[in-house]
Amino acid sequence: MQGRLLSRAFAAIARHNTSSDSRSLLKGIHGRCQGFSSQSELCREPPVLLVRVLEGAGVRAFSTTPSLFPKIVQTAFATTLCKSRMTVTSCGSLRMSRSSGGGTAKCHPFSTVSLAENARGVVREISPLVRGGETNQRRVGIWLLGCTGWVFSMVVLGGVTRLTRSGLSMTDWKFAGGLPPLTVEQWQMEFLKYRNSPEYKRVNKGMSLDQFKFIYWMEYAHRMWGRALGVVFAGPFAYFLVRGYITKRLALRLSTLMTMGATQGLVGWWMVKSGLEEPETEYAQPRVSPYRLAAHLTSAFVIYSGLLWTALSVMLPYPQLSSGRAPMIVRNIALPVAALVGITAVSGAFVAGNDAGHAYNTFPKMGDHWLPEGLMEMKPFFRNFFENTATVQLQHRILAMTTLISITGMWVATRRLPVEPQIRLLLNATLGMATLQVTLGISTLLTYVPASLGAAHQAGALTLFTIVLALMHSLRRPLSTSLATAQLSQQQKSLLKAWK
Repeated sequence: MQGRLLSRAFAAIARHNTSSDSRSLLKGIHGRCQGFSSQSELCREPPVLLVRVLEGAGVRAFSTTPSLFPKIVQTAFATTLCKSRMTVTSCGSLRMSRSSGGGTAKCHPFSTVSLAENARGVVREISPLVRGGETNQRRVGIWLLGCTGWVFSMVVLGGVTRLTRSGLSMTDWKFAGGLPPLTVEQWQMEFLKYRNSPEYKRVNKGMSLDQFKFIYWMEYAHRMWGRALGVVFAGPFAYFLVRGYITKRLALRLSTLMTMGATQGLVGWWMVKSGLEEPETEYAQPRVSPYRLAAHLTSAFVIYSGLLWTALSVMLPYPQLSSGRAPMIVRNIALPVAALVGITAVSGAFVAGNDAGHAYNTFPKMGDHWLPEGLMEMKPFFRNFFENTATVQLQHRILAMTTLISITGMWVATRRLPVEPQIRLLLNATLGMATLQVTLGISTLLTYVPASLGAAHQAGALTLFTIVLALMHSLRRPLSTSLATAQLSQQQKSLLKAWK
């Protein structure tokens, strides 16, 4: 009976790891058990426990990391076979030998440290963010992914609001919002406020009430969609918190994201308020500050990336990497590429803030020149990179093409590396989306920034950012052997207590 149980345990592990080294290890462990003279006493019950340990969440969680596999199996088997109090050694395993006299197995822990000291500050990094098993993880993960998608739609809707010049149609702001105008008198009152704004006087003079209603509804929808997201986020968050699904670490992270989301409305109004002020010259069109617009969009990207990363961490709490140098090589290449994608997206915010897409609508040259005139004419010098239309557009072109070349280089450099299928898929998706995004950017420029293409280009930037974030999440560093052993030891200790 115990032989079948032991074989079943080894088979369960072998299904997750088929390398020759692992098979040899399993055979060696099996032989060590068979070599003990007191096998009938020591190996009668431990195989049952070993089945539970090896088929439990501990080894399954780390089964996709072959470099951790030998230490985990050795520790699990040694602890079970010794039937002793769990101790963790400096190498993360227990040394076993057979006594020269009776031939019985003995445990010889060396350089022993306490489990608490070995796991302090690091076990929380490898423990799930959600309590209650996979069902609760899936529930919380789906909710967070839904909120992430909602933020994505907010970014796109904000882009459409800007491209239709609707962002300055509402000249006041309330944190909780309110009902829209419902009567003719209320609409006339809102329209009167707008007619006193610089945008109406210099850009939309003569606009009809029906035309005003369109831009008003666009801005109103953008604001209320953000407030609705607050309800969709805060409600389930409170429910999961009361039910005890969420750990303290996750609660702190989500509270930070909720606070950032609440302040995002203030940042948006701070941005809009800059567009309600009189321009510096009588020939300049009223528009929001490019710095404030960039801050508003960048904070939206930060909230989005925080939600997406947290959702992926909830649903996939452990790294799914194999051993070897391939994942490390991909990670070292992907990290600077990811940073470049983020910088390019932020530079696009300054293009939007300066309406730079409406100038130099040719490609690859900017007008008749490779380098347009007036690139560095502003004083002080740094203002050219944020306020000079020619410089802002040129730097965005350079960053976009550099990003595409870098992503192509990453794909070429990693195409022969033995990486997991999901990583290969994300690498291919990154290259495809980067190519599409550059194509959308050029098309938007050549067609004088229509709202449809402009919104698609902004959505494409966030889509590329999403794929790169997913790639970086998949390339998280695998846990060290000692940390994996420390976490598994908690399961072993409780099982050994029950066995005793």
